[in-house]
Amino acid sequence: MRRCVLVGAAAAVFVLSACGSPGDASTADNGAKVATLRSAAPAGGPSAAASRPERPRERLGMTAEEYEALLEPYNRCMREQGFDAQESRKRAADAAAVAESGDDDGAVRANRICEPQYLPLPPWEKDPANPEARDFAVGVVKCLKGKGVKLVEVAEDGISIALGGENNDALSIRLGMEHMSACEREVAASS
Repeated sequence: MRRCVLVGAAAAVFVLSACGSPGDASTADNGAKVATLRSAAPAGGPSAAASRPERPRERLGMTAEEYEALLEPYNRCMREQGFDAQESRKRAADAAAVAESGDDDGAVRANRICEPQYLPLPPWEKDPANPEARDFAVGVVKCLKGKGVKLVEVAEDGISIALGGENNDALSIRLGMEHMSACEREVAASS
């Protein structure tokens, strides 16, 4: 019985795949379109996905200037949506002005459009989508401890580094910040 079902399913797939090709728009004699099975392609066809730029990604050890340059397409998109982050920061000094203007709502709407396209992704080593991100964090913690940082651990999220412990030990925080970039580069190079 199971073999019959599998043979029947295979035959159905074969017959349905012969109903039409992706290049033609099959129509019946009365002009109505006939449904055909197609692979799941993004709206606009395969070329639309190829023409859409890939979201930028941060790199370990980027300078502030490099990050700002990477962030510029996102900021441009936000301005095109009517929200200027730099102008908003200037007005944020007066919290009442921000509350009156409702800029928070504008920022949220603009961000919904711009973030998925332009906001830089974290470095791959720190990306939650990377199955080896926790291993990277563990390696950085080990390196920091080797450099004398006493209170350091992998944070609850599994990929961030927590410095200073519960007491916010200033020495551990200072040493950790001082050696973080070097340890990240060291662990990334050894991977």
